Amino acid sequence: MAGRVRVREISDDEGNHLKRIVRCGSGSVVTWRRAQMVLWPAQGMNVPQIAGLAFTSEDRVRDVLHNFNADGFESLYPRYAGGHPPVFTLAQRREIKKIAKSAPADHGLPFSRWSLARLADFLVAEGVAEGISHEGLRELLAAEKVSFQAVKTWKASADPDYAAKKARVDHLYAVADGEAAAGPGDPDVVFCLDEFGPLNLQPRPGRAWARRGGITREPGEPPRRRRRATYHRTGGVRHLFAALELGTDTMYGHIKRRKRRGEFLQFCRYLRSLHPAAVRIAIVCDNCSPHLTTRKDKRAGQRAAASNAEIACTPANSSWMNRLECQFTALREFTLNGTDHATHREQGSMIRRYIAWRNRHTADPRLRRIVKRA
Repeated sequence: MAGRVRVREISDDEGNHLKRIVRCGSGSVVTWRRAQMVLWPAQGMNVPQIAGLAFTSEDRVRDVLHNFNADGFESLYPRYAGGHPPVFTLAQRREIKKIAKSAPADHGLPFSRWSLARLADFLVAEGVAEGISHEGLRELLAAEKVSFQAVKTWKASADPDYAAKKARVDHLYAVADGEAAAGPGDPDVVFCLDEFGPLNLQPRPGRAWARRGGITREPGEPPRRRRRATYHRTGGVRHLFAALELGTDTMYGHIKRRKRRGEFLQFCRYLRSLHPAAVRIAIVCDNCSPHLTTRKDKRAGQRAAASNAEIACTPANSSWMNRLECQFTALREFTLNGTDHATHREQGSMIRRYIAWRNRHTADPRLRRIVKRA
């Protein structure tokens, strides 16, 4: 008598993938039936029940489960073409992918990166594969979506309190998104605050509709827009203090002449005035010196404690944790690119009107696309 067959433990991502295959039903019927046979035992059904629902034999159900346990999702797709059986098993392919994504120095080799020749020799020496050609290795890595890329630059944080600060910021975001229950001392409203600038009076690169070059202008037609040269900028600079309320996805902004602790506290006082004093708020900002409580100036911490507020700073060199950063990309794209403002009053007016427009059009597809990309 055949023993009881169980499907291996399925992760959440694999379960969602199986449900998409079953619900879609637009691919191969064979794939759809096999996905059902794998999904049902994961939901607690036994082989006889599955055979009855699928109108097939119990041996067929056992074969499908055995193949899925051995080869994963590859076993769900029919192999109609003939030819040589796979050279590498699923376990070998995963191990090759894992080694290729690691650094040679992790394995005690004096190299900074893998070449196809070195990787192939190392795989054979370690017994991962009996033999593999350079072209076969390249095709295998391409099939596993592993490519030869330039190393990205990343500035790691050296903050000794990195873990604690990051955990606090992540918890505040979870509370604001409704993913975690608010505990003692947690806020009811969470703001993300940051400064944008300095804002100069200068022509900014951008794109606009214009007549093609080499075509004679019509009478009375103005010349194409050009970027003027600014060798001397005597108008000074401005700074935008901005905040994003996470619960309502509302953006606020004030333009200041300076970026000091006094201006920062003024803007925090404005954010505090948006809600009753009994409502506790939290302000997530970076560790720029005007935001901190120092031995010489304790105003930030004292005023936050006195006004039922919390200032949570991100770790050093980790301002990417601030959700307001990506909003500045959209602000630059819609408001500043391609402009040449003559006065700070004109530039500030456009920024303020953009913030008002943005709060009315939070579902705008292009705005969401730019924010998501940033």
